[in-house]
Amino acid sequence: MLSTSRTYNPLDKSGLEALKGSEPARFEYRVGGGAYLNLQGVPLASLPEIDEEKIAVLARVVRGLIFASLNASKSGHPGGSSSKTEQLLTLLASGVLGFDAWHPKHPGRDRVVWSAGHCTPLLHSTVSLVYEALRRKGMKSPTDQHVLIHYPEDLVRFRSFGGPSGHVESDSPLADTSTGSSGHGFSAGLGFAVLHRSCGLATRAFVLAGDAETEEGMSYEARNVASALGMRNLVVTMDFNGHGIDGPITDAMPAPYLNHWIAPGWNVIEVNGHDILELAYAYRLAEQNFGPEQPTVVLCHCIKGKHYGRLENTSDSHGTPLSHAEYVEVMKKLDFDIPGNQKDVAADIAVVMSALGEGETDYLLERLRAAAARIRPEAELRERITVTLAGRPMADYTSLERPATLPPELVFPEGGAAPTRKATEAWFDWAMKHTAFFYLGAGDLMKSILTGKAENVYGVVSRTNPLGRGLRFGIAEQNMAMMSAAMAQDRLPGGFRPMSAFATYGVFTPMMANSVRMTLINNDVNQHQRAFFIMLAAHDGPETGEDGPTHHGLFWMSLFDAYPGIKVYKPLDANETIEMLFLAAKRGEPVALSVARPPTPVLKRGGDVAPAIEAVNGAYILRPFRGNGKRKLVLAVCGGQMMSNLLEILPDVEEAADVKIVAVTAPSLFEELRDRDPKKAEEILSDEDRRRVVTLHNGWPGFLYPFLLPSDYRSRAFGMNKYSRSGAPKDIYKDFGFHPAGMREKILGSLR
Repeated sequence: MLSTSRTYNPLDKSGLEALKGSEPARFEYRVGGGAYLNLQGVPLASLPEIDEEKIAVLARVVRGLIFASLNASKSGHPGGSSSKTEQLLTLLASGVLGFDAWHPKHPGRDRVVWSAGHCTPLLHSTVSLVYEALRRKGMKSPTDQHVLIHYPEDLVRFRSFGGPSGHVESDSPLADTSTGSSGHGFSAGLGFAVLHRSCGLATRAFVLAGDAETEEGMSYEARNVASALGMRNLVVTMDFNGHGIDGPITDAMPAPYLNHWIAPGWNVIEVNGHDILELAYAYRLAEQNFGPEQPTVVLCHCIKGKHYGRLENTSDSHGTPLSHAEYVEVMKKLDFDIPGNQKDVAADIAVVMSALGEGETDYLLERLRAAAARIRPEAELRERITVTLAGRPMADYTSLERPATLPPELVFPEGGAAPTRKATEAWFDWAMKHTAFFYLGAGDLMKSILTGKAENVYGVVSRTNPLGRGLRFGIAEQNMAMMSAAMAQDRLPGGFRPMSAFATYGVFTPMMANSVRMTLINNDVNQHQRAFFIMLAAHDGPETGEDGPTHHGLFWMSLFDAYPGIKVYKPLDANETIEMLFLAAKRGEPVALSVARPPTPVLKRGGDVAPAIEAVNGAYILRPFRGNGKRKLVLAVCGGQMMSNLLEILPDVEEAADVKIVAVTAPSLFEELRDRDPKKAEEILSDEDRRRVVTLHNGWPGFLYPFLLPSDYRSRAFGMNKYSRSGAPKDIYKDFGFHPAGMREKILGSLR
């Protein structure tokens, strides 16, 4: 800057101009970031393995299949599928992608994520082309279990029940996670990239994406973390066509599109997305780690809906099918002389496939062999993991069995008090020392939620510690959930199954709901890639009273309790928390685990009180009927502080009733017990008892509805069903009427 004694008044136009004239550098900002290269229009030397003419024929065939399948279904997504066609085929032929068509789920393969999960016309058409080529040469189809192969004739059932799916599902070749919600694929690809690098593997994650989905907030979260970690094994091939569904992306992203990648520090290569040679060079440059050690985006300038008639280069091409007559015209312009009978799309597909000559078939198979040759044998890769992680237990979460005698660090003195978050801290630390494939992090809340002890066993993943197991996400709950859940979906060479835990306050967990939902769907459609993760809902209940209603975790469980494939666990004390964590690992089913911040009474066991391990049934008898001849009353209680307050006034209640207390830790687990062991469930809560139940929960009343008759929901279900105000937890409990005196009134009132 210039040294001057002159003064300026930037509020005055002349003063502003004077400052600009004397110190112009003050008005300039030079954007930093990764390396940048624009290959558009560069006269590139030919590459011997890249036969542009044959790939162009393959692209024409794939587009024909795309348009035919869309005409059959009269629904789907032509725009992005057609604009990405050259990208996918060139990536497949480039020699950069490790993919074995004969073993498409080989654990040593590169991972492919369709962030643009709606582009199934392209995915299914390309997969059917690949396996038609194998079929024509009499080659065997894949023997992988749980892999769904489609052939061209199957495309007539696109988006029909039992036919090729409308959005990407991971039981397909060339797809490694189920996608469809915009922007989630960036985080999933990042999860795969981090997982593999942290195990010493050279595997890459390729993400096929559309420009409009970068409007999604979690895509920014993923880009930041990817750059911060220097994930050079993450490559995004971006369909930059300028259109969303409703209009141009500039409606929501007015800054130059490059800014959204340069600013977070990515390497950027710009190409014509329909120029096969430019694409091939870009993918190879990304493989050679063009630029600094950063992730790379190949920014492909494309035409949305390319060759799709009047809808070409429009936002409407995203999901609008052409009329049948327009479809026939488009196909003929692509040189497919189809019969055009609306009721016989199979005949159209046969015409399209007749354009696949022997030369193109041989070339495709040659490039598929080259892609398969990139993958090292699984035994070699397993050994690489073992050497890289020397000194760590080569075991995954399936080995985390509960010891017959729990180690001292996992036992909390009965009769005392301990925050249940101290139990998760202890168990995570124990688990981290017993498996090399456990990943853990929190949304910038490590010091509060207490994940740091376990994270520090192997350290936090960073540029200088790529083999760490702790994760720093920042305040980015969506990316945290999707990235962590994707890591847990994967299967490493040697069959190792990663697990993950990610944490935030219970009140913030709904921000992660869609990432969780997407993973649960993936678990359902692809049993082979079932993810086990723990979503830690910390500071649950009104225990964060002083923070006010913005931080009271009262209702979050209502959302996750409705999702198939995940269970909400709410242990009452620290010892139950330990038992339920072991149960979760044994079951391998995702859980949303509630833990509290303040010290919670650790129940005294023995006598009438069942051991803490009974919590794994979802409910157990804490105190049986006394047989005192009085009216029988069953109290089903969820929440450690709720139970403590109840026990304080229990003698008063017993003056009016013979009381049985059922401790509830997970209603959905108890429902399973009713199916699995009806006799035991009946002992805990019989049908006769159900007529006498009053439920008490320090949150959404509906969480305990399964313990009631429907007619009793309004009169006998007591919970917290409004927003409170800031105050000490005891004051919040009083405000809701769940302090001892208030509970006495509620319970005795139910007997009237």
